[in-house]
Amino acid sequence: MINISPDIIEQAQNGDEESFALIVETYQNPVYNLCYRMLYNDREAEDAAQETFWKAWSNFSKYDSNRSFSTWILSIAAHHCIDQQRKKRVPEVEIDETMEEIIPERTPLPEDDVIRQEEELRLKKMLAQLSEIDRAAILLRYWYDFSDREIAENLSLSESAVKSRLFRARKSLAQLWYERSE
Repeated sequence: MINISPDIIEQAQNGDEESFALIVETYQNPVYNLCYRMLYNDREAEDAAQETFWKAWSNFSKYDSNRSFSTWILSIAAHHCIDQQRKKRVPEVEIDETMEEIIPERTPLPEDDVIRQEEELRLKKMLAQLSEIDRAAILLRYWYDFSDREIAENLSLSESAVKSRLFRARKSLAQLWYERSE
């Protein structure tokens, strides 16, 4: 995960806009990617990423420098996306857009590229069937390599709840994958 100098973070906490701009530049891709994977909509992900940085700027006094900044900023993004999904209640899946880099890149044959795109779309649809919190837990674990403790902090859950949610979510995804393979 990306790390930024504690000095830059401290300067931004003290109101330095140039330092905050550097933070935005550094974290814009991971924040956007998390938002996109949770919302499945390019425009909504852009709005959510922008809102994440606004919330970070507005609440910088709440940042605990003993915590990872990456964890803090992605936590803001995850919570905002969960709130957006709850407001919407019906997750939208845009078929024209696919998740990036789920399957490692190699020089694909045209058939391999079609298969990869189909599998990406399949995984995207399966993730959309999980609850918002379970989806966030899966994304934080497998796309951002967060530990159980970091996921628990991000989602305001106990570590045992995170383990339980990850277990159930993996089981659900495996079952969905198997059912669609038949």
